[in-house]
Amino acid sequence: MSAMTRPRDGRMIGGVCAGLARRFGIKTRTMRIIFVLSCLLPGPQFLIYLALWLLMPNEKSSSATGSARTAW
Repeated sequence: MSAMTRPRDGRMIGGVCAGLARRFGIKTRTMRIIFVLSCLLPGPQFLIYLALWLLMPNEKSSSATGSARTAW
């Protein structure tokens, strides 16, 4: 299992479902379907999604990890 981060590619809204799918090793589409179906049930699913959107860090891009260049 990988770390729980929101990927920079494959997002639809906030990348929460894509990040959870990557974390648990399932397809992103399956995670999105599970989320939409869970919203039909009573409970705080939407609030949990918003909280995860705020708390899950973005995946680091390859350009952000490189050295900083200055233009002279």
